[in-house]
Amino acid sequence: MKTCHACGTEWTDKGSPGFSAECPKCVGWLHCCLNCKFYSPGAHHDCREPQAEHVREKDKRNTCEYFLFADRGPGGLDDEKARSAAAREKLNRLFGG
Repeated sequence: MKTCHACGTEWTDKGSPGFSAECPKCVGWLHCCLNCKFYSPGAHHDCREPQAEHVREKDKRNTCEYFLFADRGPGGLDDEKARSAAAREKLNRLFGG
């Protein structure tokens, strides 16, 4: 499910949102790093797409041509962060960190 990073509202239109698309519920930008499948905190410029230009404000509208709307499920970015934290905790228990 493709959802707004800010409020979790589902994106039901076909295809990706345009550069200036806003969430119908919270009016947050949809075409932004936080909604992109390549967004990865900790990666170089927080992006796994090696050809993408650096974007400073991850929650703001951008014109990145590599944007692909992330399919994160009903909890959006919060679910992804929770899964990442759980995996990190398992590694810490396994390796005593």
